[in-house]
This record gives sequence, C-alpha cells and structure tokens, in this order.
Amino acid sequence: MTSRETNRLILQAIDAVEAERIRDRAPSEADHWAEGYPFEGDLAALGGFLRASERHGEQRPFGYYQISLRSGGLAVGGIGFKGPPQDEVVEIGYGLILSARGRGYAAEALLALMTIAAEHGVRRVRADTAQDNVASQRTLERAGFMQVAGDDDLRHYEAHVVSGRTDRVGTSNSCSPQGDDHGRQGRRQQQP
Repeated sequence: MTSRETNRLILQAIDAVEAERIRDRAPSEADHWAEGYPFEGDLAALGGFLRASERHGEQRPFGYYQISLRSGGLAVGGIGFKGPPQDEVVEIGYGLILSARGRGYAAEALLALMTIAAEHGVRRVRADTAQDNVASQRTLERAGFMQVAGDDDLRHYEAHVVSGRTDRVGTSNSCSPQGDDHGRQGRRQQQP
C-alpha cells in the first residue's frame, strides 16, 4: 500500500529518498508541487520521518504521506504518523499550505489516515495542537477527535478507531470521507 485516495485527495506514502528530495526542495520532473510546498511544517515533519527511517528502517504504513489534490495532482501538504503504534495507540500530525486551508482537506486526510491506522490494528489515535490554533482544533473535532487534556502550550486530542470508524465519547463518525457543508466529514450520531 503506497497511496490512499479520498473523494478529493491522494495520500502518497513516501520513502526516505522522496523525503530528502522534498526536504531539500528539489522536485523531480514527475513532482507537481503547489506554490508554497513544502512549507515549514512539512520540513519539520520530514526531518522526524528521516530520523525515524534512519533508526528503524522502512516506516510505511506508519510514516509520512504527501497530500495531493486529485484534481490537478498538486502536492499541498503532508500528514503522517509520529512513529509506529505502541499498545495500539499512534500519534499523528498534519499540515497544509496556506492556500489549501479552510476547504476541509485536512479533516478528509485525517479520516483517511485514521482508516489506515484501523486497518493495521490501531485502536486510538492522538494529536495535539497549539492553544491558539483554533482552525486545527476544529479540524480534529470534525474528524472525530475529542480534547482529552491541555497545558499552557498545547491541547491534546484523541479518537478511538474501530473497524473503519472513529468513536468519541457518546458519538461516532465514519472514517469514510464524505464531505458535507463547510468541510465537515460524516454525521455524528448518539451511541446507544
């Protein structure tokens, strides 16, 4: 498995050679990068991915995925796991170039990544965001995450994944990306 497609996105699992090329901002003729890609967040994530690859070898499926638009094929960001699962729990991170934000792409990519996690035995997915990053907090909530803790700098979120679904306390949300108005993904329903 090297890629995952959603309604509007392609998540392409990359290897260390591709990561170095993106980190070095040296696109090949086959690459199609949107203006501003890679941005600083991608570079930091790629650094972590490359360090993990050096220490532990191949990271897929729990590595870094380049996010590209299905329409036009332009790379607009990245999403990935911050390492392999431990006790059926994995941490994730994501980011998009400025021009791709506010369209529901991040939530759509999150749901796809959570589905990959569930397919590989993960039961819980964790993420954090800066206290002042309201857009990312809303994205996590749209993707089925619930805030579980916080400190002066970060808000910590978690979602439970079971057989292609995410479960929050009292709610469920399909991991199959189905956008509706304002980029919201799926419908939340009360659990019995």
